[in-house]
Amino acid sequence: MRLLGGPRPLDPGPLFETLAERGSPTVVRLSRPLDLAPEAGCTWTIPQLAELVREMSAVLTAAKVRPGDRVAIHKRNHWDYALLTSAAARIGAVPALLSHRLAPEALAVLLARLNPVLLVSDRYTLALGGAAHGVRTLCLDGPATGAIALDALRGGPVPAVHRRPDDEPLVINHTSGTTGLPKLVIHSTTSLVRRLSGIEAHRWPVVSVRREDTAASAIAFAHGRAVSWSISALWARPRTVLLVADAEPSLAAPLLRAHRPTVLEALPATYMRWQPLAAEPDTPFADLRLCISTFDAVHPPTVRDFLAASRRRRPIWVQGLGQTETGPLTFRVLTRRSVAEREQRHPTTRDLGRPVPGWVGLRVVDPETMRPVRRGEPGVVLARTPGLCSGYEGEQERWQAKLTGRWFNTGDLGVRTRTGSLRLLDREVDMIPGLSCVELEDVLHDRLPELAEAVVLAAGEGRPPLPVLVTRGGELDLRRWRHAVRDLPPLAEPLLLGWDTLPRTGTGKVCRHQLRSRYLAGVAAHGTGRWT
Repeated sequence: MRLLGGPRPLDPGPLFETLAERGSPTVVRLSRPLDLAPEAGCTWTIPQLAELVREMSAVLTAAKVRPGDRVAIHKRNHWDYALLTSAAARIGAVPALLSHRLAPEALAVLLARLNPVLLVSDRYTLALGGAAHGVRTLCLDGPATGAIALDALRGGPVPAVHRRPDDEPLVINHTSGTTGLPKLVIHSTTSLVRRLSGIEAHRWPVVSVRREDTAASAIAFAHGRAVSWSISALWARPRTVLLVADAEPSLAAPLLRAHRPTVLEALPATYMRWQPLAAEPDTPFADLRLCISTFDAVHPPTVRDFLAASRRRRPIWVQGLGQTETGPLTFRVLTRRSVAEREQRHPTTRDLGRPVPGWVGLRVVDPETMRPVRRGEPGVVLARTPGLCSGYEGEQERWQAKLTGRWFNTGDLGVRTRTGSLRLLDREVDMIPGLSCVELEDVLHDRLPELAEAVVLAAGEGRPPLPVLVTRGGELDLRRWRHAVRDLPPLAEPLLLGWDTLPRTGTGKVCRHQLRSRYLAGVAAHGTGRWT
């Protein structure tokens, strides 16, 4: 496949050098300086980034990292996760990207499975206990107890690019961990670059990044999406790239106002936090032509507010379903008309569209027999995709248990409609027979604009589901609540929490299993959790 009039994207190692050689005009602007170069400011050209990656590959070599070695990266959220991935890949090492939001006990288990030769971190993360795992540690942004300072390893010769076979491990990312301990997902150059990044880097009508775009990303940069997005977006040579490290509106808004994005990809939780910005008269989102969301469910009012904020004639929202293991599986284009408020309960964003044509196969099966069910009947969603990862680091038995031939068990419950699209119900482990938690959450967000977050928890046999709510003002009018749920299935009295007390993963998903253990301890769930 030849993309954008040139060769297909390379693996992350030589990516920035290749872009510089091709004369990429892209300017990268950051919401705050990189943790690995805090003195260098917030504006970078592609040649400058190429030199930074080369320098960091020399630092890793000086730290005695060799081809095939695992290098754990565990630091504050920022795009230098992607740059450190490039530096490690450049010398043939395998970077493992670990979110700083991991609980200490989860981090300890994942580091034990990885057995990395080096842990790359920063002072903020190390102060939270990231160095207490007996792993040789490199601190990026200054001296830290028990760690090697970055400056101590600078100045060595820049190594040559290491060329690895396409099917060898390239990068390791962990799953979100909403249902328990995260899994370490192994992707190769074949799966992550040639297939997932390669198909996205193709110049598709409307949904691709263009050269005149200002493309913004505000995601969890420890996620594999940060690597595939960086490859495909930079390959398109847009005028400007914006990288937003912190979702707090006051921290993100200055960059977004100074350089209004035309394309925006963000976590669903970030979109929700930015809804007040979208409603401002001088909104930074006035020039949006394309919004992209993956990672988690996105609610109709959120889509509605961002499309309304754009002053373009026909802005669109692309919503996708995918997993760390598979990459994108389905997509659906939403417009102002498709998310317009209607007098109906069924939400507008549970239909996640059709499988990527010519790329993905989907099958909905009975969870007991694993035989396909009829259209319109619920079941567990299986996927077949050429972008499937290689397995789970240290848990190959768990990986094999999720495979049926070439079909991967996503652990999601869904329905294939008569038109072939997929309507998502819930994770199997979170299921309520005859109901959909995420559908109820959509309805609550539609009817109660004051909600910043709504989570419906299965409460076990004979007990109504428990709604856990966060409101923008910290209060809930019970009369409005009772009116909103008047025609819904019976729900327990709502539990009101603050935004910061809601447990979340590194990708902003609510940790439902933690909420269950806090507020429904000892109550048996309906789902089996066999495919988490």
